[in-house]
Amino acid sequence: MVNGRTVLERFPAGGPRGSWPAEEFAQARRREGLAAEVVMDLATDTFLVVVRSGDSAR
Repeated sequence: MVNGRTVLERFPAGGPRGSWPAEEFAQARRREGLAAEVVMDLATDTFLVVVRSGDSAR
């Protein structure tokens, strides 16, 4: 858990498709009812797909 958020998946920022894999993963989670979002972790150069603790899609 990071700042009240649960990390669902991590994607390297240096990948050839940039943030697309993370965005696609987050979109699939939103279809499942989770309020997933993509954030950038600058310290690790990684895109994180996160949900706030207890959140679901609205």
